[in-house]
Amino acid sequence: MKAMLELDEHHWWYRGRRTIVRSEIDRLELPPGAQVLDAGCGSGRELLDLAAYGTVHGVELDPDAAAYAASRGLGEVRVGRVEELPWDAERFDLITCLDVLEHVPEDHRALVELRRVCKPGGWLLATVPAYPSLWSLHDRANHHYRRYSRSSLREALIAAGWELRRMTAFNSLLLAPAALVRLAQRRRYPDSAYSPELELVPPWLNGLLERPLQAEARWLATGRTLPVGLSLMAVVKNPGNHA
Repeated sequence: MKAMLELDEHHWWYRGRRTIVRSEIDRLELPPGAQVLDAGCGSGRELLDLAAYGTVHGVELDPDAAAYAASRGLGEVRVGRVEELPWDAERFDLITCLDVLEHVPEDHRALVELRRVCKPGGWLLATVPAYPSLWSLHDRANHHYRRYSRSSLREALIAAGWELRRMTAFNSLLLAPAALVRLAQRRRYPDSAYSPELELVPPWLNGLLERPLQAEARWLATGRTLPVGLSLMAVVKNPGNHA
């Protein structure tokens, strides 16, 4: 747990993604004291940032991670699955689901359930890994079910009843070197010699790797998008009229 907390707090990827997520949320129209859910909240680090927008809630499948998230004292955290959320319908103004959908066997079911608990006119911000062609050892080791193309993510969201407002790639600078590594690993399967966990790097390198994501956040904050990147981010709205 200590290692996970160190990663959540300090690793350049998580720090950079939080910066990008904040830049997107700042562009949304949210009511004062919004009800906010982080679906798949892990240790609860994202709740710290989301608390700036209203009353935060979290749901997490892993009981130990959920317990730690709850211990932060930021808001309600429940143990549960994204496909079966333990809240009544039309509860939340904003939902974040950050690199979670790829871990769910039935992403349609999860997206329908997220919409169920979202208020009409409320928002979902989701991030997922991009490019099915980059499927590799990394995905197998991290128990992914899929990577997404723009079209497959768009189709999944629309099929669940969401109204797509914005989609962009991010983490663009590392796309080329990461693609080379992933393609070289395509025929490998997890074994004792491979760790799926991210690892902290020296502080000087951590800061260096975080800077491109900070620059991307500033770019995205202007309303522009990025054409390529290792990840995709979608911002969708619940139009109401649940099936």
